[in-house]
Amino acid sequence: MIYVTGERPQPHDLRVAAFDRRWRGLDPAQVYDYLDRVADELDRLHRQLVTANTEAERIRQALRQWQAKHAECRPARHGHPVGERR
Repeated sequence: MIYVTGERPQPHDLRVAAFDRRWRGLDPAQVYDYLDRVADELDRLHRQLVTANTEAERIRQALRQWQAKHAECRPARHGHPVGERR
């Protein structure tokens, strides 16, 4: 059921999952309640991941801007350590 298509399960996939009925199987209400809770958690984690990726991209962009702004501030290296004079 999960990963049958090779794609990651989405919350909706868990909410609409269907199972065969068996004479001595699990309580369907409990199974579907559990799947709903797992789907809610998956949805929450997905939102956190999107937020974290957005923030990481914002930080990367800010770093690139800072590096570009301060590129000319770097001391030139001429083969001897900074502070050493000849």
